[in-house]
Amino acid sequence: MNFIKTEIDGVVIVEPRVFTDARGYFFESYNEKEFNENGIPNRFIQDNQSKSSYGVVRGLHCQLGEHSQAKLVRVLSGRVLDVAVDVRPKSPTFGKHVAVELSDENMRQLFIPRHFLHGFSVLSESAIFAYKVDNLYNPKSEFGIRYDDPEIGVDWRVPADKIITSEKDRIAHTLRDLLNACVK
Repeated sequence: MNFIKTEIDGVVIVEPRVFTDARGYFFESYNEKEFNENGIPNRFIQDNQSKSSYGVVRGLHCQLGEHSQAKLVRVLSGRVLDVAVDVRPKSPTFGKHVAVELSDENMRQLFIPRHFLHGFSVLSESAIFAYKVDNLYNPKSEFGIRYDDPEIGVDWRVPADKIITSEKDRIAHTLRDLLNACVK
């Protein structure tokens, strides 16, 4: 696997080595030893999967405190724009984001460390999205920031009138709310 560092420390693009022949293809999507050797020591304990249609924006979500989760995300079918936002306290890149296109064609994955918001938009007719987490979900520690928060400034690559999202994501906090809560 090829591990590509991004402009935000800890967020890593993972490109598999794909072996193709007349039968199709094969690749390792996860190898604990290789991940450890490349600075990702997280042990994943749960796999999740979702299916969404064009224009769906899921996010931006995270879990706070001891329930924070690292994620290894990928697309099994279709194309998404995957986004990780740094909300690590005192990080020099706090509030900055990385956006990476993941698809069944490029077979890329994105590793997102703990203390990052995560979200994605569906760019194809539909997409099947899969991810591993290193901590169990705890509803009481869930936190969200609006997908359209201007301080974060994500270009979801979907026209505003085509975006489909949940009510929870539409009325979520802003990055300013989070900053104000941290100051108090």
